[in-house]
Amino acid sequence: MAFFLLKQDEAFLRAMGSAIAELKDNLVHCGECGNVSGVDPCSICADALRDRKTLCVVESIDDLASFEQAGVYNGLYHVLDGRVSPMDDQYLSDKCVGFLLKHIADVGAEEIIIATNPKMEGDLTYFTLKEILKEKLGEEGEIAERIQQTPPKVSRLAFGLPVGGSIEFADRLTLHTALEARIVGK
Repeated sequence: MAFFLLKQDEAFLRAMGSAIAELKDNLVHCGECGNVSGVDPCSICADALRDRKTLCVVESIDDLASFEQAGVYNGLYHVLDGRVSPMDDQYLSDKCVGFLLKHIADVGAEEIIIATNPKMEGDLTYFTLKEILKEKLGEEGEIAERIQQTPPKVSRLAFGLPVGGSIEFADRLTLHTALEARIVGK
């Protein structure tokens, strides 16, 4: 990238520098899902053709972008913008959890797909969220009551061998999770 920039004229470099400097000024966090967009709500939340009863909870905007780029999911998202990682002193804040619970209640989610990364922090985040949802079903309050009316099914992404992968190159943990997440044929 540096060599490309060195070949450009000064006007191009000034325009690019100005655009980079203004980048954050022109972006907002979606008030519904936490995605970064030029408008609020973001184009995903505003899309009436999306499955509005399924909510995919991701750790970061990068994860959301990966799902969108793959084109394999047509529901709504919720960006945690965080994870549980005691080694890094990272936990889900009350604000983060409250934002998620409000989103679940507002859309009346029937299924929540917790799409955390397949590593220790992802597991901790998944179990923390699952426990929070379980607790909310026993609480009182407007958001808790709206969630209790139609308790959502909580699921998690499956783990295992990648498509086109080779068993001989898979590590022990991958083989173990592939066996645990196996699907029985009909």
